[in-house]
Amino acid sequence: MTHGGDRAAIEAFANELAAAAKDEKAGNVDSMLISYRGKQIFESYYRRGRANFPHYQMSITKSYTALAVGRAIQLGLLKMEDLDKPAISFLKELDKTKLVAGADAITLTQAMQMSSGIRLTKEKEKELMKNPAQLQGVGELQAYLQHSDPIPPMPHDFKYQEPDTAIAMQVVNAVAPGGTEEFIKTELLGRLGITQYHWEHAISGLPKSAAGSSILSRDMLKFGQLILNNGKWKGEQLIPEAYLARATTPSQINEHYGFLWWVDDFTVGGKIYQSFQGRGAGGQFIFMFPELDLVAVVTSHNKGMGDTLQTQPQRIIPAFVKK
Repeated sequence: MTHGGDRAAIEAFANELAAAAKDEKAGNVDSMLISYRGKQIFESYYRRGRANFPHYQMSITKSYTALAVGRAIQLGLLKMEDLDKPAISFLKELDKTKLVAGADAITLTQAMQMSSGIRLTKEKEKELMKNPAQLQGVGELQAYLQHSDPIPPMPHDFKYQEPDTAIAMQVVNAVAPGGTEEFIKTELLGRLGITQYHWEHAISGLPKSAAGSSILSRDMLKFGQLILNNGKWKGEQLIPEAYLARATTPSQINEHYGFLWWVDDFTVGGKIYQSFQGRGAGGQFIFMFPELDLVAVVTSHNKGMGDTLQTQPQRIIPAFVKK
């Protein structure tokens, strides 16, 4: 740790993570990496973690989907004002005559804030899955918008669900030459030098938008640093700064959620530190602390989220605070 930080404190924490977990359901950490002031300064692997093997991400995939939208805006395939236009205006193949009332008013902003208002019963979802051929391509979204309960006027309640992320992925697919899979490969991951990854397909045939990506821990750090750099990577603006400002600002619907990224404050040593996070079930995290120019990545295989959200900031932040 030649670039700053309390090395002894970080190594002590890393050694604790290496010890046998007290709770078999939580504490099964596979990697911890830290970037400080734009430089990776710490890296450790445990259990199932490997430097050269992508780790399954779960819901952080949602956050990567949000960055794909931002990349499309940077390239002029979408505009900032499109975020607040009806999402179906970009989806020409939808049969709009069959959509439920209110579906034509759902915006990209609402979808990425998990407040589309789409509501399908479990029974309806199971029924739709019996005929997967009808869910190919835009058919997936057609089903969500056709079989949902009517969409009420705003404000909608926050509901953490796949249909909202699917809207974002479908819109990117509609505007990106070659579709989302090639777009993500070349214009998002490729621009960051991310080549060793896996991204599962949804029933639509598009990349999954809610969970399903596998990324190297080192590459997870890149996403965090990209956000702290206000969308710049090696001097190139990959994501508009204005877009990231909205993506990392809590909505009125949920004070802890922006555009598919989590936003929280942590009190450490009597001081409040703002943080953005990507979170995935099993204990996958990208922590960003703007004030400290600090990124920390954790991958795990817990049952549930584990305790990382509570423990990590309390152990990492003090090591980078000047005393």
